[in-house]
Amino acid sequence: MRQRARITLRTGDAADAKKLYGLIQANLEEGHLLPRTLSELTVRANRFVVAVRARTIVGCAELAPLSPHVAEVRSLAVDAKARGARVGVAIVDELRRRARREGFEKLCAFTHAPSYFIHMGFSIVPHLWLTEKVFTDCVKCPHFRQCGQYAMVVPLDVAFDAERGYGLPAAAAAAPVA
Repeated sequence: MRQRARITLRTGDAADAKKLYGLIQANLEEGHLLPRTLSELTVRANRFVVAVRARTIVGCAELAPLSPHVAEVRSLAVDAKARGARVGVAIVDELRRRARREGFEKLCAFTHAPSYFIHMGFSIVPHLWLTEKVFTDCVKCPHFRQCGQYAMVVPLDVAFDAERGYGLPAAAAAAPVA
């Protein structure tokens, strides 16, 4: 059996925008994500954590600030061939570390698959508990008031994370994903 190449995480850049767009579009077609434009991704590429295997982008997600206190995991997408290898979990863990470092108090996500985020310590909350998201994006969405997504939130508190086994030491956090 052939050993799979390691997955490493890095910050995205504008040169990644077309690949991010393709990955997000593939997941959009599966009904998992909301659409993003190529120009938007080009401008915001440096907010993305990108998972790379053998020089190929296999996953991504954006750390999108909604307010000085709340950031969102946005456009979490993993290539179908890389699923099941915890690529998405590694990306969300990295976004969580970055959000805490940047001073955010909460990290949120809006998803059709709440169990995926529950395993990472997120809780389902009413949409209106995340007014930053509602007034930034939801009111402009064609699915407003008939949204099928769950609002999820996790506090970015060191004690909360330690209790649940999150918050790896810096050396472990920098290690590539197997």
